[in-house]
Amino acid sequence: MKTVRILAVDDHEMTTLGYKYILEDSEFEYFTVKVDIAKSYDRGKEKIEHSARTLPYDIILLDIQLFPAESKDPRSGVDLGKLAREIVPDSKVVFMSSFSDSYRINNIFKAVNPDGYMVKSEIDEMSLRTMVDTVVKKPPYYTASALGAVRRRMASNIDIDEQDQKILYYLSLGTNTRDIAPLIASANTTVEARKRQLKSIFGVKNGNDLALIEEAKKRGFL
Repeated sequence: MKTVRILAVDDHEMTTLGYKYILEDSEFEYFTVKVDIAKSYDRGKEKIEHSARTLPYDIILLDIQLFPAESKDPRSGVDLGKLAREIVPDSKVVFMSSFSDSYRINNIFKAVNPDGYMVKSEIDEMSLRTMVDTVVKKPPYYTASALGAVRRRMASNIDIDEQDQKILYYLSLGTNTRDIAPLIASANTTVEARKRQLKSIFGVKNGNDLALIEEAKKRGFL
């Protein structure tokens, strides 16, 4: 039987060990599974680069946040996904993340176009096995929250640019308008003007920022 080689990258070793024990102990119809693990960004990068020179992994499972929040390191699993797409294009890329908001998921789809996305709160033994079987045979595979985020965005007839998307995202985090300007390299007046335009686009009349955020969520932009 064919062996499907999987690399699981997550800074929580117990998570990757869980994937390994579940998948290697699972019975698949046409293949067996071998899981390699990496518990840091740098180790994951090394393994992906090494696989490009030897034998590429069939599937690469990537957490998004690979550093403690306090480290301020900007590198993430998305960067590893981009690297994999560049140097091992035949490897399938699947994100395994706690992030379920539409903003992050849709940006990841734009950056990497992954073969799957699993929200960690929705992962269990059955979904793990189903994901591997689907990605090997006929990707993509999404858990319910990820699929919902993609569908809501696809169903919207609203098209906004990256700056507007960032403004919505920072507003949803509770960031004050005056603090958003430096985050997107714009003037306060520009941010205010864009907010007014966004309210018009989303049909929020005489509403505050919360009303705008709620409407953006309904449309799949947050």
